[in-house]
Amino acid sequence: MGVFTFNDEHVSTVAPAKLYKALAKDADEIVPKVISAAQSVEIVEGNGGPGTIKKLSIVEDGKTNFVLHKLDAVDEANFGYNYSLVGGTGLDESLEKVEFETKIVAGSDGGSIAKITVKYHTKGDATLSDAVRDETKARGTGLIKAIEGYVLANPDY
Repeated sequence: MGVFTFNDEHVSTVAPAKLYKALAKDADEIVPKVISAAQSVEIVEGNGGPGTIKKLSIVEDGKTNFVLHKLDAVDEANFGYNYSLVGGTGLDESLEKVEFETKIVAGSDGGSIAKITVKYHTKGDATLSDAVRDETKARGTGLIKAIEGYVLANPDY
């Protein structure tokens, strides 16, 4: 198994505590509202804390796919949360899993910066293709922007 690591940042005008709450605590409720392809998010194992596995069902091109998300760690005091994509029809066949380590820090003018480390674990001797990396990054960025947009559009959130 190979491990390929990349770092990314997303700058937001949303305050760190509010962005963390939306991304880490309320995403299960927000995602189906802001991403039309997302049909549902359900817990398939666990109680919502670390170790919990959630199933996100998505309809793309008329076909229903799903990915399994495992919550690895939560650090509310420091606005950190880690999760992994561990299975499902939406996980590329070359991947064993994809780990996401996220920390929300203060940005300028009251906003925040989401600092994300992504670790791709490939199966066997497989290398990570640019297409898989780029697609995963685009989906992650799209998810963050959609949730951020929801927070900005709902000032009382």
